Amino acid sequence: MEGEVYYPSQESTAQSYVQDWEALAESARNDLQGFWAERANELFWFKKWDKVLDDSNKPFYRWFDGGKVNITYNCVDVHLQTFRKNKLALIWEAEDGKSERTFSYYALNREVSRMANIIKAMGVGKGDRVTIYMGRIPEITFAMLACAKIGAIHSVIFGGFSVDALHERIADSESKLIITCDGSMQNGKLVELKKIVDESLRHCPTVENVIVVKRTGHEIPMEGGRDHWFHDLCALPIANGKCATEVMDAEDPLFILYTSGSTGKPKAIVHTHGGYMVGTYTTLKYVFDINDEDRFWCTADPGWITGHSYLVYGPFLNGATVFMFEGGPAYPYPNRWWQLIERFGISIFYTAPTAIRALMRFGDAWPNKHDLSSLRLLGSVGEPINPEAWKWFHRVIGKERCPIMDTWWQTETGAFMITPTPVVPLKPGSGTRPFFGQEAEIVDEEGNPVPDGQEGFLLLKNPWPSMMRTIYGDPDRYVSTYWSKYPGKYMTGDSARRDKDGYYWIIGRVDDVIKVSGHRLGTAEVESALITHTAVAESAAIGLPHEVKGQAIYCFVQLKPGFAPSEDLSEELRQHVSRHLGPIARPEEVSFIDKLPKTRSGKIMRRVLKARAQGLPEGDLSTLEE
Repeated sequence: MEGEVYYPSQESTAQSYVQDWEALAESARNDLQGFWAERANELFWFKKWDKVLDDSNKPFYRWFDGGKVNITYNCVDVHLQTFRKNKLALIWEAEDGKSERTFSYYALNREVSRMANIIKAMGVGKGDRVTIYMGRIPEITFAMLACAKIGAIHSVIFGGFSVDALHERIADSESKLIITCDGSMQNGKLVELKKIVDESLRHCPTVENVIVVKRTGHEIPMEGGRDHWFHDLCALPIANGKCATEVMDAEDPLFILYTSGSTGKPKAIVHTHGGYMVGTYTTLKYVFDINDEDRFWCTADPGWITGHSYLVYGPFLNGATVFMFEGGPAYPYPNRWWQLIERFGISIFYTAPTAIRALMRFGDAWPNKHDLSSLRLLGSVGEPINPEAWKWFHRVIGKERCPIMDTWWQTETGAFMITPTPVVPLKPGSGTRPFFGQEAEIVDEEGNPVPDGQEGFLLLKNPWPSMMRTIYGDPDRYVSTYWSKYPGKYMTGDSARRDKDGYYWIIGRVDDVIKVSGHRLGTAEVESALITHTAVAESAAIGLPHEVKGQAIYCFVQLKPGFAPSEDLSEELRQHVSRHLGPIARPEEVSFIDKLPKTRSGKIMRRVLKARAQGLPEGDLSTLEE
């Protein structure tokens, strides 16, 4: 597969911002700070920085130190002073197709200001945390931009997470305010978001108010003094009128976003106004060649980093027209996405390999019913895309004329790290080379570089503006997780190999993190949910290959005395995990085991369980306790 190369057409490279990839890469390599300073100068600063990069306290890097900025000012306010004032900023369609909403940049400013006024009226100010737990509707965008506008720190929780996951994240962030909906729609079914919020708030003393956006209109309980309907608040005089944009330090926190780790509770990744803004703006501009004629659709949920960087912040920083769809790819029929691309004239389409593989199974007839000629660029995100899915996406959706931007990055990196641009020759399944200013390295356990073609640990060698700054409330964990094993280099936690042309091939996680449909779930979270069931003495979760999801969760359970294995109990435990963490975490299978394989120090040997589940040799068992 590594020998197959797809060369860009003249049509796809004609308007590319990057005409000479090698020259720009060389320039960034020779002057990293100069490269990023030039990009930052394309954005608005209330005051320019004193120093591009302060690396005096590694690994706590500071970018554009001393600069004064606000990311929402650059996403919204600056466009009001140009022709973009009346340009479409956001197009939204409901899952059932019965309602559609559009907002110009002028209207976006009005909605964001209104939301910001309301949040301020709830006693939220600079540095306070706000948890946002909503479906994919315009108000989630308004809420994020409004928090940033007034200097509050938002924590967006994916609307597919259930009570325990939501409670843990609200408690950890010590949020003052929750913004949610009465419910959301998913594949024609109602998801009772407000009910999940109510249950999760039983032991969250820091939450003072809950704002509820009416989306579904079904009956929900509202607690007096705490819960407020958004539409009622909008009618108050305090909601309307201008709202001043807070002047922030470049290094002030913008948001925290939780990502699963291999051990313990999820990690609250901190991103900042200045560096994150420059990173997302630059990467989207160069990788997707975004311009004023484009209609950009990133199918990610705002509850994940892809939604933050490339559904909300990156596109608005570039003054793009963003399309947002409430539903999924195959409801009510497998042509739903293709229908939307045709109807709204989408030109750039960015989605996950899971969705591509799922739609590919329905065959070519569904997309072939639709005129997809508006498309000029495709993108892939969330996990490595297998070459078969890449080629189907290229041939059937892109009609062999749309280059595929296969992007590798993480919640922690904030923006693309390994990615092509439209002028780069492509190999199905490879993310090509590091973005300008970045260098990657593949090493063995001891940190020695491995030869090309050999698998090893993927490290990033240079700091970059959109890098995470710390783990909220736990700087020691930040250092130990990402910077301690190979000092001076960022440990990604992924394995990869590089080919003879310098192209990188991501293989997958090397720790105990399972990627289900591109979403990271820690084995620790799944095991913690299982252990709360009265029948479970001990449990272990692993990820196994799945042809659509990439990986699926398989669990091994040791029962307490008095409980016997059965199909019914297995199903009950699957539902139990789904109830506690959300449907995305529902195990594919729960198997019963007399004893979990452990080392003498008590660590579960998941490697052995993976081999056992797949009928493969179990390897060296000398470190087993028995």
